[in-house]
Amino acid sequence: MTPSRTKDFLNLVPWWLLAIAGLVAWLVVKALSDDLYRQILSVVSDGIGVTVFVSLVSFAAATLLGLLTAWALQSSHLALRQVARLYCELIRGVPVLVLLFYIAFVGAPLLLQLANFLATLVRTRDAPPVFEARDFSLMWRAIVALAISYSAFIAEVFRAGFQSVGRGQTDAARSLGMTPTQVFRHVTFPLAFRTILPALGNDFVSMVKDSALVSVLGVGDITQMAKVYASGSFLFFETYNVVALVYLVMTLALSLALRALERRLRAHERR
Repeated sequence: MTPSRTKDFLNLVPWWLLAIAGLVAWLVVKALSDDLYRQILSVVSDGIGVTVFVSLVSFAAATLLGLLTAWALQSSHLALRQVARLYCELIRGVPVLVLLFYIAFVGAPLLLQLANFLATLVRTRDAPPVFEARDFSLMWRAIVALAISYSAFIAEVFRAGFQSVGRGQTDAARSLGMTPTQVFRHVTFPLAFRTILPALGNDFVSMVKDSALVSVLGVGDITQMAKVYASGSFLFFETYNVVALVYLVMTLALSLALRALERRLRAHERR
């Protein structure tokens, strides 16, 4: 092999992926060959389902809310644009953890009080409350907080994607007699989706990692299960090695899947 070809080959090798794969392989072998690591992995794995559920539901809600907010940001109505802009700037300016506490311990109780107040309008005042705190679990409060927090960022992703679609393409669609809804459905959104997919994928990976914040509310996700086990056994080093392994495998698999999807879409465009 000539020096130039050797250099090209070295440039094409994903060294970062090989390094991560080696680290993951070492941790997997350690986890499977050591009884203690196997026990920790068994405990931590009980929280994987909660982590996946929280991440998927939160991201789906955040995407829908972000899409509506992006539509409002481009609305022809000044008041709607200003309200959407105010929402984005307020939410993006508050840390996720702070918003999580605020929704869980301020927003949710206020919502329950409002619901009970409205219920008293159609019931006797001496009747017991319709909704109690346990009716709104901490897991769902965490899901609402994550969805609201990420929706502001996703709204900006959608807005940038919609603005990347050439005005000539939308004008041509309107000239064919399409309604604004049809233009958005058949022209704007499909063209913008290819642009926003990488950013949306990154947000989803970040959502999976930030789902660990729900452990501060006692939700039994991966981090919470590890925290409980480590606090009782004092095996912090071994426990959080396993936690890091689980999150690393999940996020790496998502990243590779998103890269494969992007390559497939690019190959489809060339046809």
